[in-house]
Amino acid sequence: MKKIFFIAICLPYTFTMAQQKNNSLIKYINPLIGTERMGHTYPGPTVPFGSVQLSPETDTVPMQVNGEYNKRVYEYCAGYKYEDKTIVGFAHTHFNGTGHADLGDFLVMPTAGKLQLNPGTADNPCSGYRSAFSHSNEVAEANYYKVKLDDHNITAELTTTERVGVHQYTFPKSEEAHIILDMMYNIYNYDGKNVWTYIRVENDHTITGYRQTNGWAKNRKVFFAARFSKPFKNYGYKSYARNETYTGFWRRFDIYNNFPEMAGHEIRAFFDFDTESNEKIVVKFALSPVSTEGAMRNLEKEAPGWNFNKIKNEGQRKWQKELEKITVEMLSEEDKINFYTAVYHAFINPTIYQDVDGKYMGLDQNIHEAKDFNNYTTFSLWDTYRALHPLLTILQPSRANDMIKSMLAHYDQSVHKMLPVWSHYANENWCMTGYHSVSVLSDAVVKGMNTFDAKRALEACVATANNRYYDNIANYKKYGYIPDENSGTSVSTTLEYAYDDWCIAQMAKKIGNTKVYNEFIKRSESYKNVFDTSIGFMRPKSANGRFRQQFDPLQTHGEGFIEGNSWNFSFFVPHAPSELIKLMGGNNKFVEKLDQLFTMHLDDKYFANTEDISREGLIGNYNHGNEPAHHVAYLYNFTNQPWKTQEKVRMIIKSQYNNGPDGLGGNDDCGQMSAWYLFSAFGFYPVAPGSDQYALGSPLIKSAHIKLEHGKSLKIIAHNQSEQNVYVAKVLLNGKKLQTPFIKHADLANGGRLEYFMQEKPGKN
Repeated sequence: MKKIFFIAICLPYTFTMAQQKNNSLIKYINPLIGTERMGHTYPGPTVPFGSVQLSPETDTVPMQVNGEYNKRVYEYCAGYKYEDKTIVGFAHTHFNGTGHADLGDFLVMPTAGKLQLNPGTADNPCSGYRSAFSHSNEVAEANYYKVKLDDHNITAELTTTERVGVHQYTFPKSEEAHIILDMMYNIYNYDGKNVWTYIRVENDHTITGYRQTNGWAKNRKVFFAARFSKPFKNYGYKSYARNETYTGFWRRFDIYNNFPEMAGHEIRAFFDFDTESNEKIVVKFALSPVSTEGAMRNLEKEAPGWNFNKIKNEGQRKWQKELEKITVEMLSEEDKINFYTAVYHAFINPTIYQDVDGKYMGLDQNIHEAKDFNNYTTFSLWDTYRALHPLLTILQPSRANDMIKSMLAHYDQSVHKMLPVWSHYANENWCMTGYHSVSVLSDAVVKGMNTFDAKRALEACVATANNRYYDNIANYKKYGYIPDENSGTSVSTTLEYAYDDWCIAQMAKKIGNTKVYNEFIKRSESYKNVFDTSIGFMRPKSANGRFRQQFDPLQTHGEGFIEGNSWNFSFFVPHAPSELIKLMGGNNKFVEKLDQLFTMHLDDKYFANTEDISREGLIGNYNHGNEPAHHVAYLYNFTNQPWKTQEKVRMIIKSQYNNGPDGLGGNDDCGQMSAWYLFSAFGFYPVAPGSDQYALGSPLIKSAHIKLEHGKSLKIIAHNQSEQNVYVAKVLLNGKKLQTPFIKHADLANGGRLEYFMQEKPGKN
């Protein structure tokens, strides 16, 4: 599941640094993201961790064509594709760089001229309400987007608060100006995805409503309240639903024209205006997970006036405040743009999921109130447990604790009594493998950063890990691995369970629960059961104990792994690297195999059958574009050649993070790719979250000043930093030389001074 930054020098329109204040850090953000393989996606204007991500949509690509999966839909996981030449409107909800998708709620599109309620086609935009546009008339900044809709001669500007999307449209003179609200549009759309949609006209300025969808989230409701700065003169809608044979007694009304209730499975509404030349109409569109009343309360609280620039500036001030937590010096402006764009990406998800009064829809589909925490959603945990959540533990500890409290609320409301796997909008979508919430909880407890009840958290972790009907846990417990015949991801899931079990053991150890520790530290050794010593790789094994005979460790499809091959996953024992080194034949053979991973060639045929793995994310056979290998470069630290970690980390940064159309080598996956970059730029990385240890690498920064939440600060300095000086001669912590390439979390959390002394040649001594 992967995507990328778009950085200023690749964009003909760019954000202009001269327009920003000299001390502004948001000038180093370019919000556009994408990958060459998946199209260029853009979550749109948003504030840090905001629930509204208001983005342009560039096409209406269905998930199926003639009953078959449409591979093109994968390019539209966030709605915006840079190569496209048209815009169909602006929707309010998106994911940041995921390889599967949902959302795209409440598409708004301004038009002028004859009313058209069909979006038309990309090759003939005049056939519908969509419009051609040019990147030369497009601006993207933190919490701001602007574009000229050429076919309608309308300038669209977007900004947000946490819960409100704010549109400002500058119209030409017209007696046929319209604002269309398309309730049909969905990302990953298909017939029947909309369960029901409803719009209510409260007065000539205000509408409310909701939509319920059945998609990645099976039972998702989003409510809205919208207010126009100018009264509309006419309104109406058209229904596109098939086979709605019963309409009751509504037929006595002309429900499609100026009737204040609009409802159906598939509807598009319109609101008509007369406009003068360059007249601005502002639309404030608030969301709620609870009710239209909650949406109205959110609108009035967060966006009470009509000053678009004031709302925009307040959102940018929030971004500036978050960015100021880290002040860096880099070798180049390009590196600085990469760095702060990565911070921006890391602070988009998870997203706030409650109204201003603390009410939210729970997993049990009942209304709850978050009384001692802020409730969050969008937990892409298979990706983000690795680096994003550990990064938030350092940079956003209060939010990190609220996110964990949200996970525990999910557990309380779960009929399965499980922590989230991949959850969004009061739904568990069960995407990917493992039960990686336990890693996030354990990491906070082991590092002493938790404000939640650790004993209650441990109970939730144990219950999750013992749910016998979830993804072969019963077989995993019975055999010590998942048999080949029971799962297409038998090996990778076994490895992930083993790591998660180790995390549970570490939490149990921290709080003194010996019984749970002993049970789960034993389970954490299950990785040994799928390691075939005869070939030196992890390999599928049947229930009768036999390894699969026909097996290709280079193949990424159908060999027992998810988003990777055996070459990458055979190194996925982050909790026991020393034991893995022994399994692989000792230090020298292990290093030789790591070296080979980065230098060998992987033929295209090995990822021809998967959407998620592409050439752009590969270095040799090392798959940085997919998360399972993100810790691998740091494994050299557990050998007698740690300088190779330093070498490989700097190589990966330069290869996979660039100022261009494919700035990332894979999906950002809700901030994981960016969090890897940030940790590595600082010079350390959490190889095994759930441990209080970080492995040292080769910093990219010249210096970094990190303001910690409790008032302390951490200063990181890389002496003699240069493009050539990628190796570390020595490291000082508060003036004392480190003897190993590792550092404890407490050494960072307590603040102080971390100094790297860089050199051009490996420090082999």
